[in-house]
Amino acid sequence: MKVVGIAGSIVGSKTKTAMSLLWEEMLKAYPDTDHELLDLADYELQFSDGRNYLEYTGDTAYVTQKLMEADILFIGTPIFQASIPGTLKNVFDLLPTQAFRDKVAGIVVTAGSAKHYLVAEQQLKPILSYMKAHIVASYVFAEEKDFLNGKVINDDVHLRLQRLAEDAFDLAEAQAGVREKKEAEYDF
Repeated sequence: MKVVGIAGSIVGSKTKTAMSLLWEEMLKAYPDTDHELLDLADYELQFSDGRNYLEYTGDTAYVTQKLMEADILFIGTPIFQASIPGTLKNVFDLLPTQAFRDKVAGIVVTAGSAKHYLVAEQQLKPILSYMKAHIVASYVFAEEKDFLNGKVINDDVHLRLQRLAEDAFDLAEAQAGVREKKEAEYDF
């Protein structure tokens, strides 16, 4: 299974910290996974202009192709001005509308306060659903008080990240079983 994660901002460190911890937990439980964690701060992405994602070059082509090849996606995002960052939205805009068909998506959200808890429900989940992802029902929300000196200090966040990885892999396995069953119905 191919797993791709995105730290969806070019500024700040909390989302990258949370995603790195998720990656550690995932690799403990699933060490043989083909995986890559993409930090958008490390790439220079072009703005979406409506072209097919295959027509882009450089970092834009690399990031979009990695996402298209993934079986499981973990989307990490901070909340800025009660919304997801434009850099993350641009990544979604670069892809076709059904880019996440047959892919499982887990969500990690970091925010300054609990006031932003529902941003994932009202903005990110609808985008992922529109793009046909199978979304892990529970997402991980971590706020300012869960971090100290560049580390996640809340044990509950650690446990929720472990559970997110488990749930994503379980959902991916279940979806693969459903696809195999449907494909077996055809004689060709």
